[in-house]
Amino acid sequence: MRILLVEDEKRMASFIKRGLTEQRYTVDLAYDGEEGLFLAETNPYDLIILDVMLPKADGITVCRELREKNIDVPILMLTAKDDVRDKIVGLDSGADDYLTKPFAFDEFLARVRVLLRRQRTDKSTTLKVADLELDQLTHKVTRAGREIELTATEYALLEYLMLNANQVVTRTMISEHVWDQDFDSFSNVINVYVNYVRKKVDTGFSKKLIQSVRGAGYIMKESAS
Repeated sequence: MRILLVEDEKRMASFIKRGLTEQRYTVDLAYDGEEGLFLAETNPYDLIILDVMLPKADGITVCRELREKNIDVPILMLTAKDDVRDKIVGLDSGADDYLTKPFAFDEFLARVRVLLRRQRTDKSTTLKVADLELDQLTHKVTRAGREIELTATEYALLEYLMLNANQVVTRTMISEHVWDQDFDSFSNVINVYVNYVRKKVDTGFSKKLIQSVRGAGYIMKESAS
């Protein structure tokens, strides 16, 4: 899951980004409204976290412009203002949720999970493909009941493949959702990590779930052999 965080307070931005990264989200960071708007229009995000009080363009303006341009990614607005009228303005501008600073980080993460889940038809926090299961809350991954240990990047890659099960995902799609904006898409890192994950998920099983699609990318599905 790739998230855009637009927050001008650098200590707060660093704290939030670190917390999200520890939860295995990929996070891009912008420190003003103009940069946030540019990134949101340029990259595909699963969620935008948008502070209201921003330099160059405030969060309300950014939110409205994104909605006017039919960018319907979920938006969580953050603000130090706790007046009900301010919350109404934020929600009316197109935001999906509104959280007042200071906040408990556990509550923040819960709201993030809810907004990410809203986009899916299946609202469960457990992803399943054949006998492979991934719990998005605990980050526990098992196959046939056997736990699989993954690094943060391996987990993010597997989660993306499972979210798009039975669909071909290209290397470009993977780079856009699993790695941040500084990733070199011309490197062979994606191939390397797919092989890492494939070894951990498929080794020892007759049914291979992660398959290469020549000239296209990869697909996760239950195979006959």
